[in-house]
Order: sequence, then C-alpha cells, then structure tokens
Amino acid sequence: MRSGFVTLIGRPNVGKSTLMNRIIGQKIAITSNKPQTTRNRIETVFTDDRGQIVFLDTPGIHKAKNKLGEYMQKVTAAAMKGVDLILWLIEPDEFVGGGDEYIAERLKGNKTPVILVINKIDTIPHENILMTIDAYKDLLDFREIIPVSALRKKGIDDLVQTIFNYLPEGPYFFDPDTITDQPEKAIVAEMVREKALQALSDEVPHGIAVMVESMKDRPDRHICDIDATIICEKDSHKGIIIGKHGSMLKKIGTNARYEIERLLGCKVNLKLFVKVKENWRDSEVLLANYGFKKEDEE
Repeated sequence: MRSGFVTLIGRPNVGKSTLMNRIIGQKIAITSNKPQTTRNRIETVFTDDRGQIVFLDTPGIHKAKNKLGEYMQKVTAAAMKGVDLILWLIEPDEFVGGGDEYIAERLKGNKTPVILVINKIDTIPHENILMTIDAYKDLLDFREIIPVSALRKKGIDDLVQTIFNYLPEGPYFFDPDTITDQPEKAIVAEMVREKALQALSDEVPHGIAVMVESMKDRPDRHICDIDATIICEKDSHKGIIIGKHGSMLKKIGTNARYEIERLLGCKVNLKLFVKVKENWRDSEVLLANYGFKKEDEE
C-alpha cells in the first residue's frame, strides 16, 4: 500500500484541472480556456487497491498583477512544500518559453522529486513529442518524462502507476470513499463561475467571483433551491453578464444548472444575481469574504 501527496503545477491553461478530473473520474475542478481559471488549491483523492494519491491542483504560475494574483501564487508555493511528488505539466512546445523558464527557476531549490508531464499530445504529430522532450530534458533533474492527453485519456494509466512508484508505503490518509476536500457550496459556486467564463467575453471573466448565498433541499429532497451571486468589478461588466433582457444570465444559469444537477443528483432551482464590487481583487477584506483564505497561503 502506497499513499502520498502530489502537487500539479504549470503555466495557466496547460490542463492541470482536466488531468486531475480525468484521473479522479469525476468533475471537481472547473476548466476553461481562460487564464487563471483555478484560483484556490483544490484537493482530490484517488484510491484503489495500490493505495491513495492526494492531488493538489494549483493556480497556474504567473506574475501577479493584484492581491488576488499574489494570493494565487502563494497558494501554489505552499502546495509545493511537504509533498511527496510534483507533476509539472507543460504543452508540447519545441522550445522553452519564458513562463516555463520562470517555473524551472522556482523548482531548482526544491528537493521534492519532479515528473515532467507533456500534456495535449493529441494536438501534435507523434514525432514532435521527442522534440519537446529534447527541449525540456536538461531544465531540471526530472525523475520521469511522461507524455499524456488528459482530454483523450492517453497515457493516464501509465502516469498513475508511475506516481504510485514514487510514493512511500503507508496507509490511507482519507476514507476510501472521499473524492475531494471541497464542500458542495464551493463546488457549486465554481460551476457557476465556469459557465460564466465560457460564456463571457475576454475582458470580463478575470474580474468575477461567485458566492452561493443559500443552498437548501426542499422537504421531499427532490429539488434543491440555490441562490448565487456573481460579483464583478464594473457596472459595464454587470450589463454584459446580465445581457439583453437577461439573456446572458439565463444562459449561464441554464448551463450551470445542468452541471449542478449531475453533481447533486436532484433537480435544482438556481437563481442568479449580479453585484458590482469595484476592485475586489485588490481588497483583502473582500478576498477573505469570497473564500480566499490566509491559511491556504501557508
């Protein structure tokens, strides 16, 4: 029996959350093609007869531009401490960009074993994988370099077995039925934010957060009533989120409700509201109110 903690790191949009969801077999972390989709550290748990892997999904490593960005980078730095293994995800590039050079510098003083995971191999010819390996292999003393496609589920079984190979012997950290440390309210809020990310134009998503104000099962437990608020930074953004005659807000709600019903296993009555909180990403008080906690940075 082997058990341990594994942190996923990488630039924004390399597929960390998609890979973690694929391994777990359930959607816990939201995904989109927008940078900074993941904002908090998210723990998920994979358990089988070989042991237990506790994954820590982290925000993409980037240079912070506000207090939210600083928080995200502190979360990532904290998640690289005291773990058994680090998975560094990259895309199949033929040269090392500035973002990955920055990550390599941050990893050089870290004694934790690092596995380089080349994701999205379904997007390139097979022979190009060797070019990516050649470009990255001398950046660090990688224990392994493993090509995968999280989207197409290629190489996932090999990756999971390799992870187990590097974990110490020991008992489970969590009950075998545990999948995540995230409360349902937090997952629901993130599902609403995901649908907003997917629906809104590029300038709006970075400035939104979602708060679930109430979440109550009706007595017969066949319907769950959820009230959630989308917070944005500008009145003009509020208008975009609501849309003409409420069309955009309705689209976000409809798409989110479908995902939430799959999560909760019941019908959902979802009501969405929109509030403006100017510059909330630079307010420590508002960041704390919206779930970005100091203890996650430590």
